[in-house]
Amino acid sequence: METPQEIEVWLILPAIRRQFVIALKKYGIKQKEIARMMGITEPAVSQYLNRKRGDNIEFGKIIMAAIEQSAKRIVEGATFMSELQSIMRLIKKSRFICEVCQEHNHTDGKCDICYR
Repeated sequence: METPQEIEVWLILPAIRRQFVIALKKYGIKQKEIARMMGITEPAVSQYLNRKRGDNIEFGKIIMAAIEQSAKRIVEGATFMSELQSIMRLIKKSRFICEVCQEHNHTDGKCDICYR
């Protein structure tokens, strides 16, 4: 069984990064610039775009809309780190992380470790 923190690092963060890469690419930003903005390598950007990384989580409409808005703010000058933290707060507040954790760990859904 993996901890919620491991679920965040191994599953949720890569999926968020992938969605940010896709959203920033829609704004016409080149891969090199996306890598710089997000603090990742150009090959990582390519892997996100080619579904080789971060492709195992499907976000709902609310989280996807929030990522799109965050991407717009990044294009307008916000930092990726501040927008990433905003999305992580939403994921925790909405308990989406619980859904992923329960599915990944095959638990019965009665866990409240993160919210004690």
